[in-house]
Amino acid sequence: MEKRAYDLFSKATKEVTIRVIPGHFATRHSHVNYCVDMTKVKSELVCAKAAAKLFCDGFMAAPVDTIITLDRMKMVGSFIAHYLSHSHINKGQNIAVISPEIQNDKLLLRDNFLPYVKNKSVMLLTASATTGKDANSVVEGIRYYGGMPVGVATVFGGNFACDVPVLKLFGVEDLPDYSSYSPVDCPLCRANVKVDAVVNSYGYSKII
Repeated sequence: MEKRAYDLFSKATKEVTIRVIPGHFATRHSHVNYCVDMTKVKSELVCAKAAAKLFCDGFMAAPVDTIITLDRMKMVGSFIAHYLSHSHINKGQNIAVISPEIQNDKLLLRDNFLPYVKNKSVMLLTASATTGKDANSVVEGIRYYGGMPVGVATVFGGNFACDVPVLKLFGVEDLPDYSSYSPVDCPLCRANVKVDAVVNSYGYSKII
């Protein structure tokens, strides 16, 4: 499977790269014809810092008190907090970076995290937001807990509707034939094409 993999580089900097693998993959919500591997962005210092800088360029004018990170994006979130705390509007701000729970596709804030969201300007950072289901659910959750969502930042994103700004480093337009299907409507399944791997925020597990 890995022999099919190739790298995509950000148009803004070669330091930000993701790896894509064509095939048939099962995610939590859908079946897709590409596995988008963001391990470098999540795990490597140079790539994480460069990605954070690109996100900051798009949110430099937004007040940010707290960054909610999903999909193991806390390293990138920490760099974003550092860069934003040196920008004009957030200068000197002690920006919090939290990774709260998601249960039944809903944001769950324990009491110790509530002060970081209630009456605060909150940015959502996630690795992938293709359908927008999770991103919109978390934005709704931020409001439910009394916060003010200022935007969504995602490494790989689809063209979904959201009532706050969405900044993506890569999009489905970078993979022109990228397709996402509900499991019951997947044409690859109907054509008896085996699932290559199960994919989640930790990576992929091949199906032998």
